[in-house]
Amino acid sequence: MSKTIFQKIIDREIPAKFLHEDDLCIAIHDVSPKAPAHILVIPKKLVPTLNDLKPEDAPLAGHLFLVASKVMKELGHTDYRTVFNCGAGAQQTVFHLHLHVLAGREFTWPPG
Repeated sequence: MSKTIFQKIIDREIPAKFLHEDDLCIAIHDVSPKAPAHILVIPKKLVPTLNDLKPEDAPLAGHLFLVASKVMKELGHTDYRTVFNCGAGAQQTVFHLHLHVLAGREFTWPPG
């Protein structure tokens, strides 16, 4: 099985603009932003979709949100949206779990 693009970024095989890295995850700028601030928080552990999280992954899932909050504060944003796309029908294109964090513009409800 070939590596996902996110695994290649984590392994430094593909460049990215890192905003955060620790033992559990990275946070990078999205290369195709949908808002003035659009970051991705990506676990280093390969989990294909949100449906593939296991009970033992609960601390990891929580950590992704804590990192999202930390990075957005560092970027000067207190209002932002977080999104997990789960599955192709929800527009997930990379099957390596990742949290989208978007800020810097008004958002509508309901989303897309």
